[in-house]
Amino acid sequence: MLHCFVIDDSEIIRKYTRLIFESLGFRVSEADSAMAAMERLRSEKPDYILLDWRMPDTNSIELLEKIRALPRGDHPYIIYMVTENDTFEIQRAISRGANTHLLKPYNRQIIEIKLQEIRAAA
Repeated sequence: MLHCFVIDDSEIIRKYTRLIFESLGFRVSEADSAMAAMERLRSEKPDYILLDWRMPDTNSIELLEKIRALPRGDHPYIIYMVTENDTFEIQRAISRGANTHLLKPYNRQIIEIKLQEIRAAA
């Protein structure tokens, strides 16, 4: 079973995303802060990470770099979630280790399309 890890300070976004991914057959973990995310990622090895671009306790780009620096044989596919189509911010995230981005708000259909794009590119 594929594992998706959602890092977002919004409980509503985490729960909504959990419902979507669980309905698609994923196991889902959540973190509401950078500290909680890093703690869980020391023991969990998700296939996908959805990372919010605005976290209250850290710069999301720094968190992205910390995730990529974790010792592991495989790298999760990181989807950087943004609320604005800010080309500079998206490019900065991609250059620091994100694989792609996802514009909020999203729904199940958008997630399914994004996952199809990811699988087609693999």
